[in-house]
Amino acid sequence: MKVLALIPARGGSKSIPKKNIKKFNGKPLIYWTIKSCQTNKFISDIYVSSDSDEILKIASKYKANVIKRPKSISGDNASSESAVIHALKKLKIQYDYVVLAEPTNPLKKDCEIDKAILYMKKEKLDSLFSATHLIDFMFWKKEKKFLKSFNYNYKNRGMRQNRSDNFYLENGNFYIFKSNIILKNKNRLGGKIGVYLNPITQYAEIDDISQWRYTELLHKTLLKQK
Repeated sequence: MKVLALIPARGGSKSIPKKNIKKFNGKPLIYWTIKSCQTNKFISDIYVSSDSDEILKIASKYKANVIKRPKSISGDNASSESAVIHALKKLKIQYDYVVLAEPTNPLKKDCEIDKAILYMKKEKLDSLFSATHLIDFMFWKKEKKFLKSFNYNYKNRGMRQNRSDNFYLENGNFYIFKSNIILKNKNRLGGKIGVYLNPITQYAEIDDISQWRYTELLHKTLLKQK
């Protein structure tokens, strides 16, 4: 079984300049995703795809392979899918699975991708995303001018266990899919889709400096628990 881990890391970041290589708990942000991928024995190759020579140099320092991404698929509207497809075509290696590991979620647990791959094989899945179960949250949605409770009845709140448990939040930890799925559909998800659950502490969305500081503090706490 051959598995490619691809870490997409564009050079441009308007909200936090040089976000992917900004120091996060003493190391460049991208380091933590490279390090996490390196703990998984099923991953055959780890590549960082970037249009930035500075990012590629730092990735190489931490023993990741690198791919220079063309500017045409590196703009603000460029998808991670385009980086994966470019990498697969450039490498010309037949990978069974691709792991898309976003560097903006540094809360990945060691060896967790291995467990997710085993789960995929057991369930005969074509693609999978990591997510957080949202049974602990109460959602509302706006319908025209009115608000409506979504996964529970506000008139009869009841017990937590009685709320709908059919909601999952993609947490950006990783996506795993068969290589033929993305080449055919141009999408990371397709075929028989599954979900691999993580605790809420592994959710990260680093889009501004306040989210950066919160995630950095949470990451530091999780490191101390190892």
